[in-house]
Amino acid sequence: SSSSSSSSPSPHAGGKSASIPDDAFAGVIEGANVLRFPRDDATLAVVAVLDPLTMEAQKLAPILLLLRDALGADVTVFLSPSLEISEVPLKRFYRAAIGGGGEILFDEKGQRLSPEGGGVSFSSIRSRALLTMNMEAPEGWLIASRRAPHDLDNLMLDDLAQRTQVQYGIDYALIQGQCIDMDEREPPAGLQLELGNVSNPKLQDTLVMYNLGYFQLKANPGLLRLRVAPNRHGKIYRIEGAQTSSSGEEFRLVPVMGFKGTTQMVTVRRRVGMEKEKLLESGSDNKGSDDAKGSRGGGGGILGSLNSLFSDDKSEGKKEKEKQASELQDADDGETVHVFSLASGQLYERFLKIMMQSVVANTKSRVKFWFLSNFLSPQFKAFLPKMAAKFGFDVALVTYQWPTWLHQQTVKQRVIWGYKILFLDVLFPLDLKRIIYIDADQVVRGDVKELWNLDLKGAPYGYTPFCNTNTATNGFRFWDSGYWKNHLRGKPYHISALYVVDLVKFRRMRAGDTLRSVYDNLSADPNSLSNLDQDLPNYTQHTVPIFSLPQEWLWCETWCSMETLKDAKTIDLCNNPLTKKPKLEVAKELLPEWSLYDERQRNVTLELDE
Repeated sequence: SSSSSSSSPSPHAGGKSASIPDDAFAGVIEGANVLRFPRDDATLAVVAVLDPLTMEAQKLAPILLLLRDALGADVTVFLSPSLEISEVPLKRFYRAAIGGGGEILFDEKGQRLSPEGGGVSFSSIRSRALLTMNMEAPEGWLIASRRAPHDLDNLMLDDLAQRTQVQYGIDYALIQGQCIDMDEREPPAGLQLELGNVSNPKLQDTLVMYNLGYFQLKANPGLLRLRVAPNRHGKIYRIEGAQTSSSGEEFRLVPVMGFKGTTQMVTVRRRVGMEKEKLLESGSDNKGSDDAKGSRGGGGGILGSLNSLFSDDKSEGKKEKEKQASELQDADDGETVHVFSLASGQLYERFLKIMMQSVVANTKSRVKFWFLSNFLSPQFKAFLPKMAAKFGFDVALVTYQWPTWLHQQTVKQRVIWGYKILFLDVLFPLDLKRIIYIDADQVVRGDVKELWNLDLKGAPYGYTPFCNTNTATNGFRFWDSGYWKNHLRGKPYHISALYVVDLVKFRRMRAGDTLRSVYDNLSADPNSLSNLDQDLPNYTQHTVPIFSLPQEWLWCETWCSMETLKDAKTIDLCNNPLTKKPKLEVAKELLPEWSLYDERQRNVTLELDE
């Protein structure tokens, strides 16, 4: 790797001091840059070899300082930079709050002095670059910003007139783990788990992924109960070593003693007489395919081996299709339409307020919006319930922690794209049967209940193909030639700004497992999946089929002609490579209603903030 570190206790016993002999690395480090932090009385000697221009070195530096200051370690650092670089190796400023934030100081009156313990300070950074603030927290924490006076996605430090404080807090502790079917010696993919307590047996629910048998739940400290959902899943499976309440409920105690989180290894077995019963009713193969077994995150080969991950509707027959359609109709009350979106930064939160207004104004049914809370500002989250009451819609926030075993993205925009597509099966409550995703920077003119009721012809989701009526941008249509043309084999390339997901079908087909497995393989190549949220579903559509929505459901200036704008049911403020106009300018020029929506959201924001 580009950086490495090692530490070892002193070979001396009996509490004697440890130090590194001057000639210990003679001939090995000739010409290297060496940093020495000697301690004559040290009982711990630490040697680190690292490339100083890496993110790993940024993380390791404060740990080495902590070992020196807190444990009195004798520290030696060998700097071994890469001799060949093709781009600027570091693109961030980094600080770490470890070891309690250092010494806590008080003034003469006993008042605690700033900065607060546990905090970090960025000072003397003079930069005209537009910066984004991110927090890297311990794996067991689900955190969010509590106080943020500025747009954390668009920080221009030179423009800040005075010292600014941003405060983060822990929302939940994370319960994560692995679930294994001890009879089959593999994950029971799709098994429904519920987390609750004595008074409420179902606070949350989730699915077991085929990817490593992973599951994730969020919780507050307390003594909680984990159980298999008491439906068909509970009739097939039982948790080994489970306790039984006086009412006959089977559960496993999960103590969460603090905000450190907990990791659980859950083993299950089939009940007597259920050995041959299929967990997923759609005819899917619970054993999965080679793709779901080979990679770090549970993936291996890509599309060729994915066809065995689930069966096509042809094997289900007409009765199965009718059954699924009936279940979808019965599960929903026929009134509420569920819409999912996400945003980050003040500009896109402004777009989001406009999108919500346009959906509610044009949809006859009641609407419930679901937003990913990970990237929303504290001001916007506080404003949402007030806006919901003002305009007559419902709202809920969902959150999920990106699993450590799944290839990590380091650019915030790509992280957001990942959340759009990789966790659709586990992001929402399991009793939610369908969701419509709409990008924040869209204006809706149609009734989205049409999408809600649309027959997807057995596909787990539906996307709109890219327009081809704007011939001026033909040269930018990369999917019409080369690799993508050969891969698509006549299928259309779809845009990801709007899509509808049949969550019942999506979960039964284990489409989430497929998408994560393919993503984990392809994302190892930095040149792959350049438009992650869009390339991934288009790449996998030979295995996870896409129903092509009618063209009028998504209009974009880049690809669609102006003549077709009048028929558009949603308008996406996409970037036009020819004009390169800002989205705000495009919105005001193209959409007469946009300024009205914008003025209304501004007035409502001022009114509700008062």
